[in-house]
Amino acid sequence: MIFFVSLSSIFTKLKNTIMQTIETYDFTGKKALIRVDFNVPLNEKFEITDDTRMRAALPTINKVIEKGGSPIIMSHLGRPKEGPEDKFSLKHLVSHLSELLNGATVKIAPDCIGDEAKTIAKGLKPGEVLILENLRFYKEETAGDEEFAKKLAENGDCWINDAFGTAHRAHASTAVIAKFFPNDKMFGYVIGSELESLDKVLAQPTRPMTAIMGGAKVSSKITIIENMLDKVDNLILGGGMTYTFVKANGGKIGSSICEDDYLETALTIQKKAAEKGVKLYIASDVVAADDFSENANTQPAAADNIPDGWQGLDAGPESIATFKTVIENSGTILWNGPVGVFEFDKFAVGSRAVADAIATATKKGAFSLIGGGDSVACINKFGLADEVSYISTAGGALLEYLEGKTLPGIAAVRGE
Repeated sequence: MIFFVSLSSIFTKLKNTIMQTIETYDFTGKKALIRVDFNVPLNEKFEITDDTRMRAALPTINKVIEKGGSPIIMSHLGRPKEGPEDKFSLKHLVSHLSELLNGATVKIAPDCIGDEAKTIAKGLKPGEVLILENLRFYKEETAGDEEFAKKLAENGDCWINDAFGTAHRAHASTAVIAKFFPNDKMFGYVIGSELESLDKVLAQPTRPMTAIMGGAKVSSKITIIENMLDKVDNLILGGGMTYTFVKANGGKIGSSICEDDYLETALTIQKKAAEKGVKLYIASDVVAADDFSENANTQPAAADNIPDGWQGLDAGPESIATFKTVIENSGTILWNGPVGVFEFDKFAVGSRAVADAIATATKKGAFSLIGGGDSVACINKFGLADEVSYISTAGGALLEYLEGKTLPGIAAVRGE
């Protein structure tokens, strides 16, 4: 008897650790709670000005519908401070979501929890869609309140997490709710694609692997850089952080941006890169300007000999040529941060060259992942979004994943 009970408990445990997938789960007659990121921009007429995030969630929503289920959408919108506010109501998204779903019936619940929401959810017919009201009308959402998560869970039969942008937060709807669906939880296609793409870069890269890290400050990228040193063959550091490294090595940087508190950190990163056999590339020449503006006067300068009163705002031609050669001969590429002040066309040459090189490498068979707001803005500005392998718009979640941190919204589904 003892042996039987032991086996029984083992099989139960094994059953509970088997991950469901959106491909294999039987949604027939099920109400599927889907946590999406519908935090879209609205104008003064409450019209959606960019529906990219809504479109990204369509494959997941449509899969539930195709397999005989009823999607129940959960999301936040904006940053309401004290309870419900009309301008942050998800009712403004109803008609557009219906259009995106080819005229499917889309209903809106007056609340995200409570009897009325449960009644509407329960009455949904297969193929009908329900949007629960803004989760952040309740402070319990961001607090990760378990009782609030339980009330959300009462609206559905299963839970799909498809909001990678909030996966780094242990909120009620993004992580805590998993407790109430031990055997009925899974990732949607947005998160699935993000994780698959990140895995190609971080876990199974085709060599050589190159990471391009840009941005203004070393301090904001330290953990990512250190984590990347164990994974990459080449590391290109650009943007404002260039000058912290140059100054750390005794160079003259004029009035360029610099974090004096991180000079030793820069030297430590260089040392670690050398110890791990990582080739570290930092601009040797730059485009210097006498003002931080589109109309500034410019002159070429060695990165370690910028005149007083001048600041480096873009990589120079010699550096660009080196960066391009490294990138175009890479098998896997991660780009997180521009190498110049790309917002000003005059100083976007370096970032444009990086984007072109990534597109060229991708055509040759490399896998390229573009992540982070500025890099995504770059690739879109240059019209090259369709010429790279994957673009992540996850922001903070992506950065924390690159740092090697465990994301609550991912761990909750995996049962970690």
